[in-house]
Amino acid sequence: MVETAPTRHLGAQISHMLKARGVDVIFGIPGVHNIEMYRGVEEAGIIHVLARHEQGAGFMADGYARASGKPGVAYVITGPGLCNIMTPMGQAYSDSVPLLVLSSCLDETVARRGQLHQMIDQAGAAACVCDWSFEARTPGAAFALIDRALTEFVSQRPRPKHLQIPIGLLGADAEACWDDLYLPGYARPLPIPEQVETAAEALKAARRPLFVFGGGACGAVQAARDVLRLSRASSFCTYAGRGIVAADDTLYFGAYLARPDSAAIFAQADLVLQVGTDMAEVDLWRDALGHTCETIHVNLDAEVLARGKGTDQRIHADSLEFLKALGGRLKDHVPQTTWFEEDVAKTRARWRAEVESERPGILPVLDALRDITPPETMIYSDMTQIAYTALETWPMDWPGHWHHPYGFGTLGYAVPAAIGGAVARPGLPTLAIAGDYGFQYTLQELGTAVELGLPLPIVVWDNAKLKEIEDAMVRAQIAPNAVVAQNPDFCALARAYGAHATLPGTLDEMRMAVRAAFEADRPTLIHVRPGLA
Repeated sequence: MVETAPTRHLGAQISHMLKARGVDVIFGIPGVHNIEMYRGVEEAGIIHVLARHEQGAGFMADGYARASGKPGVAYVITGPGLCNIMTPMGQAYSDSVPLLVLSSCLDETVARRGQLHQMIDQAGAAACVCDWSFEARTPGAAFALIDRALTEFVSQRPRPKHLQIPIGLLGADAEACWDDLYLPGYARPLPIPEQVETAAEALKAARRPLFVFGGGACGAVQAARDVLRLSRASSFCTYAGRGIVAADDTLYFGAYLARPDSAAIFAQADLVLQVGTDMAEVDLWRDALGHTCETIHVNLDAEVLARGKGTDQRIHADSLEFLKALGGRLKDHVPQTTWFEEDVAKTRARWRAEVESERPGILPVLDALRDITPPETMIYSDMTQIAYTALETWPMDWPGHWHHPYGFGTLGYAVPAAIGGAVARPGLPTLAIAGDYGFQYTLQELGTAVELGLPLPIVVWDNAKLKEIEDAMVRAQIAPNAVVAQNPDFCALARAYGAHATLPGTLDEMRMAVRAAFEADRPTLIHVRPGLA
């Protein structure tokens, strides 16, 4: 048990409590309204990472959570501090990231107007972009709500939480009464054996079974691969699920779900199993998969299960536990599926060619990047055409190593999230990929990366415009406008922050620059323009 003083200011008690719960790093920015939260940070032995903007702090905490598997925690001030981190909260909500935001709040907002950082309904504003947003009005409530958040992160679908604490309460003495609250050992739901048996029998009887694995199945790699081997089923992965299926699996269709004619593949299936996926708009970009056969849904989220058709089988369970149980019922099965490896290979090759024709010049850059990127690299990308191309074509060795702002789709994610990821995995490679426009949303976080001495390659893809938006305007027969902006000298800007920077003129120079950046003593901006050869 961690020794605690009988009383401390509540702000200090919270830091000690978080440390006792396994929180080692907090991202944030101190201000006059939340300085009491900082009283106990160093004393508790927590590392604090100072962001340049609360949006950056939120993305850093998000990236840290995705890389470490632990909750990302951020401290922000009342009013604008919380508003600034709401975009990362929305992103964490759409991507199921365990993010805990702790903010201060005014002691009273009804009778007094004109106070510093005042909002009409601060908790209500945050509630729009997270799982829950509450105000703790006693020390006991603050401790209980922190434990509730940490418990829900591991026992159900992880989504961001916000807890606000009045300024006066943060500075008041509080007893260390949080030791007896925490009840570890919560587990996610196990599948009902009868449902597993029914699914196994359906899979054994199927001749063209087809799996779709989503981000919710990232912790079930070996179990998923065992089931595919034992059943000889074909499969797709969503963007978030890439790496669950081995890239060289000869019956794997890849992450090409959004190809319009993937619907024709699903139309051939006689059983579809959707494991750990919402099948959201950003996974599919059409209204339906294209199948008419029996469907089995496996998910932690009852809301997702409720979307199934009346005849679908819906299994409320952890993906790993379901796939392990399913594999156990297939060990003596002799599969007689009729998927053909050569057909799968031809389909994947055709889809890759389509991607190359839609966004010419990007695939050679990505192939060159992958050549020199260690397989254990954690990659963070932004909303940019080079990332959209990679999400379909870059084969992953294992899941949870490419992170992208999939659902909320915010710009400015890659660099601060990569900083959080690098903090979570010292000594292991991390790579950021951003577009020229999105990079400028959070480029100030270069200062944080330099302060931390992170060997972080930051590839900035500079096509000198909002190319995806321009292409969309052309398709909609709108004369392109407001898609070109004056870019700065990115290399000079990076050097002004103290980072390394380079403008490669060839693919070989880019390879050398990225390789050197992984070994550098600070971040390196690698300014990449189209046309490299």
